[in-house]
Amino acid sequence: MIRVVIAEDQNMVLGALAALLEIERDIEVVGRAGHGDEALALVRALRPDVLLTDIEMPGMSGLELAQAVRGAMPLTRVVILTTFARPGYLRRALDAGVTGYVLKDAPSNRLADAIRRVHAGGRAIDAELAAEAWTASDPLTDRERHVLRLAGDGLSSHDIAAQLALSEGTVRNYLSEAIGKVGAKNRVDAARIARSRGWL
Repeated sequence: MIRVVIAEDQNMVLGALAALLEIERDIEVVGRAGHGDEALALVRALRPDVLLTDIEMPGMSGLELAQAVRGAMPLTRVVILTTFARPGYLRRALDAGVTGYVLKDAPSNRLADAIRRVHAGGRAIDAELAAEAWTASDPLTDRERHVLRLAGDGLSSHDIAAQLALSEGTVRNYLSEAIGKVGAKNRVDAARIARSRGWL
């Protein structure tokens, strides 16, 4: 049996995914989590073969979760299930050690096939999206991305500085760099552009 933990913040989707996978004879859903921190705790406790996770969740994102799992439980393979068919997200997912990337509008049998493939040591990634991901370049550094994400969530430079233990001047410098790199008018516009391209 392939033991799977699912991380998805929408309860109805979480239940539907679990029900869909439980139909498969060789897949067992051993845990369900509504956010990334809970999923990481489940992965550490249950040591599943595969973690199936969304990208956008409260607290720890699916990409941050994938990185944490790679560091803490390298034998657990990670499959992202998302609505985002954006090369920027896929590129960051691959960099985080993800071996499966499935779109939510794909046929339902593709999900079980992807889980089987990554469990066997392979990859399950849409070829066209993968080709785009390797040609699309993300101009943001990790620190610029983090600061810009917080700014996009409405935090002031003062609040961002306090949260990240930086000076306000340093935060303004990161924001200025990010705004220039994405060709935006201001921090809100920069966050919108970066999100639309999968860089946040």
